[in-house]
Amino acid sequence: MITKCLFPAAGYGTRFLPATKAMPKEMLPIVNKPLIQYGVEEAIEAGLRNIGFISGRGKRAIEDHFDISYELEHQIQGTPKEALLSQIRSVIDECIFSYTRQIEMNGLGHAILTGESLIGEEPFAVLLADDFCVHDDGAGVLKQMVALYEKHQCSIVAIEEIPRDQTENYGVVAGKEIDEGIYQIEAMVEKPKPEDAPSNLAIIGRYILTPDIFQIIRDTPPGRGGEVQITDAIATQAKNGKVLAYKFKGNRFDCGRIDGFVQATNYVYENYYSQGGNYPDGQV
Repeated sequence: MITKCLFPAAGYGTRFLPATKAMPKEMLPIVNKPLIQYGVEEAIEAGLRNIGFISGRGKRAIEDHFDISYELEHQIQGTPKEALLSQIRSVIDECIFSYTRQIEMNGLGHAILTGESLIGEEPFAVLLADDFCVHDDGAGVLKQMVALYEKHQCSIVAIEEIPRDQTENYGVVAGKEIDEGIYQIEAMVEKPKPEDAPSNLAIIGRYILTPDIFQIIRDTPPGRGGEVQITDAIATQAKNGKVLAYKFKGNRFDCGRIDGFVQATNYVYENYYSQGGNYPDGQV
């Protein structure tokens, strides 16, 4: 029922300068695979094979990565290195990739609205590659959320519990728990101070949204930081109907920060590559 996934990827990645001066932050590798490829593999596992990128200046490397490099393949043809391209070739063969450009950085809400032409009038997922999610014993986060959407047919945000003193870094939700780990949202606040936060349930970079969100974003005035916040738009959607928050199964690493990126790299290396294997396809 859901076939499309948007990847907002227009940010500058300033926390990783100078590495991101000429390279998209989404192409930073966790061991030997870029963050953005892990995200696309998670989407594929969930059955989402129409992949839309919201890109910007200096992001050409993402397009090149999800394309065939005939010169490279010719050079390594018939060598053991040829097998190293098997995962990305499988991704290229399975997906349809579309691209549009966010002309100005004006918040996540604005980035998602920029992708409207890639989505049309149908529900869709949004994945932020900075949030590296793993679930070694079962389905990835998006697959869990797609199953939940098939039951409830409404917008869904992924959440996790965080320490109270970190609420200023996240959108925070509050609501009534209607099933184990599933909340019907009653309030959403973008980056509240700890004393103003309605809970310690923070939104992470996985969303399923119904197409009415586009008009709601258009009608949403700039919020915190003068940007169009997707949190504000979803809060309006929750007031007018039903939006769920889902406490996903698995672990998340904030790869938008250096410490989280290093933790994710160590986790993947220690649990997979150091044992002579690869990270299992579709698990992140």
